[in-house]
Amino acid sequence: MRNLTLLIALVALALPAIALGKGNPGVIKTGKCTNGASWKLKAKNDDARIEVEFEVDQNVVGRRWNVTLRRDGALVFRGARVTRAPSGSFSVNRRIANTGGADRIVATARAAAGGTCRAALSV
Repeated sequence: MRNLTLLIALVALALPAIALGKGNPGVIKTGKCTNGASWKLKAKNDDARIEVEFEVDQNVVGRRWNVTLRRDGALVFRGARVTRAPSGSFSVNRRIANTGGADRIVATARAAAGGTCRAALSV
């Protein structure tokens, strides 16, 4: 009986953690860029890593953007993206190391034709 009670208690403690992992949207922030484009930054804890998605929507196809992602000031991604049809947007998806505690994610995109997007959140 004692083992059964212990088992029930352990399952009850584990269920909220399991439920948070599935269907948990994490943190989502949105905003505007200096050239009128819009950005969305999403991050959530996922299997001891942080799943990050940064999207820029300019509504113009074929524009080149230089993108960086930083976690707590450390560069975790640098690359170029081009806005694609049909929406004139691009996205960067990365799973990065989760160092424990709160993490500050900063995403920056600079358009070759002018304009800057800067997004930040803590997860």
